[in-house]
Amino acid sequence: MVVSLPSAVLLALVFLTTQVTLCTGSNKCVARDFGHGSVVCECNSSYCDSMGSFTLPPLGQYLSYLSSRAGSRLEAGQGRVQVNSTGAGLRLTIVPYQKYQKIRGFGGAMTDAAAINIMSLSAGTQDQLLRQYFSTEGIGYSVVRVPMASCDFSTRLYTYADTDGDYNLDNFTLAPEDIQMKIPLLQRAQAFSPHPLSLLASAWSAPAWMKTNGALIGKGSLKGQPGGKDYKTWAHYYIRFFEEYAKYNLTFWALTTGNEPSAGQMTNYSFQALGFTPEEQRDWVALDLGPALHASSYPHIHILILDDNRLLLPHWAKVVLNDVHAGKYIHGVAVHWYMDSLVPAEISLGVTHHLYPEYYLFGTEACAGWRPLDRGVKLGSWNRAEQYAHDILQDLNHYVVGWTDWNLALDRTGGPNWVKNFVDSPVIVDAQRDVFYKQPTFYSMAHFR
Repeated sequence: MVVSLPSAVLLALVFLTTQVTLCTGSNKCVARDFGHGSVVCECNSSYCDSMGSFTLPPLGQYLSYLSSRAGSRLEAGQGRVQVNSTGAGLRLTIVPYQKYQKIRGFGGAMTDAAAINIMSLSAGTQDQLLRQYFSTEGIGYSVVRVPMASCDFSTRLYTYADTDGDYNLDNFTLAPEDIQMKIPLLQRAQAFSPHPLSLLASAWSAPAWMKTNGALIGKGSLKGQPGGKDYKTWAHYYIRFFEEYAKYNLTFWALTTGNEPSAGQMTNYSFQALGFTPEEQRDWVALDLGPALHASSYPHIHILILDDNRLLLPHWAKVVLNDVHAGKYIHGVAVHWYMDSLVPAEISLGVTHHLYPEYYLFGTEACAGWRPLDRGVKLGSWNRAEQYAHDILQDLNHYVVGWTDWNLALDRTGGPNWVKNFVDSPVIVDAQRDVFYKQPTFYSMAHFR
């Protein structure tokens, strides 16, 4: 079936844009212009823009939601589908019997920095922010990535097992950042969500005493070889993390084998990292992590390999997934968006899917403001919204089943970040005014919810 819709400049979500009829019940954006090409929407404890409720239109009509550089934010409209029209406008060809991947969901990361910023607001504004992300009146995030201990978006360096030589992990302890901030916020986010959240655990570094360089940062990997005591202890560390979070009624859907393993192979890398080659990762999963998880109380938790940039594909996947001993424990391949422009999606994501269709592809990290010539927060940047939408569409067109943004909230400097690796976020908090700003990138995410 071919249908024709009016042309739209911009980000549009169409339910299946003639004459447009606005839907009722929505709150309008309180727009603020900071000079970066478009506007942000300001929210406080008592007011925030929202889509409002909607019902599916009658047969032959459609709903649309439009966001634009000029300031529209999820502007609702309704019109009539023109079947087999030859007129000007957006033309959609619908092939109802052709199906692609099932989408797992979209979300962001509850880093220490995100938690610090959310908790810096009053209780009412905190609820408003969480509602905007996780409730049905918000954008309905279903995925939350949870760093295991510290990352660069922390205010200090720590792990959960910093006692030298503690191979039994007798002194494994969650941090105050978990108990006082991240866990309570995750519980509140879950309360706003109508469905169980899919929590995703990622570790940045093993404890320093387990590593070849004796430090959380820089070039370093686990001591010894896969199957040895350090590799087995590192697998057990994941189990202990799940056990501790379960005490707070928080269960995990998946884990990654470690954030950006290529970073831990770089000399003088500036923040937390743990190096793995694909061969080491393959053998660790086969000999240590897979068996440990299978024998634990959490055999249902999915294992996602890589958790790094797609330019490492398909090579990384070939090394790991061609091994039946590792492959039997693995569910998917996690990818980051950095440097996506260096490698076409088809020769990385596409080839990986065609070689290993039984393993899903999942986006686990993305943020704007990371490039050296385009750093930090830009309130109201429309270009960054377009970058998000382009990457999400490209990923979805190449078999990716979900897309996870980085920090759920940052301050106006793009932090805190202990190494000053400041970036942008879809939500920027101004604690002094007890408000937060929803960036254009927030609405990019909203259009795919």
